[in-house]
Amino acid sequence: MLQIPRKNFWKAETFQVAPIHARDFKIGMVFPVEILGLYLSPDHDFRGHHGKPRGNNPITKVVEAECVAGQGIRGDRYFGFKENYKGQVTFFDQAVHQAVQVKFGVSPEPFAYRRNVLISGIDLNELIGQSFVIGEIRFSGVQECSPCYWMDQAVAPGTEKFLEGRGGLRARILEGGTLKTGPNDLVLPDKSP
Repeated sequence: MLQIPRKNFWKAETFQVAPIHARDFKIGMVFPVEILGLYLSPDHDFRGHHGKPRGNNPITKVVEAECVAGQGIRGDRYFGFKENYKGQVTFFDQAVHQAVQVKFGVSPEPFAYRRNVLISGIDLNELIGQSFVIGEIRFSGVQECSPCYWMDQAVAPGTEKFLEGRGGLRARILEGGTLKTGPNDLVLPDKSP
């Protein structure tokens, strides 16, 4: 809980502000968020590399990306991967990225986690099972993007365990469009995923 000091003319007191949870979400709610980075890679560094060295595929940071319904992000390794694939796009929380930096005393680039969208302003776990809209794109939050053992190599030893329960969000693209970096609104529409 966040402690916020509140002052009146005779004494200072504090009160607690409860975080917003999915059970509190209401249709049409709007959350101000910011897309801080969009990352695309043409091939996999970790998937299919068990028992082998990781891949070393380039990651491109872009200011906008084309999200195609049912397919993924054009130009990314998961574009058209499987029908109805649960990870057509992946999100990672800037607050978690900052917590990793503090916990391990490292400064990895945000793309080290191999997630597509670096976002701030909302707890991604609260979007699991929710339909949400950013800009013109409607997503369905499917599940946590669980960390794997490669995180210990890509970021720092212990990162996989640290990211359990906060590894990001896997989502499907229900209605496509162009996703852009910068401030935006995340809206809970009137339709279920």
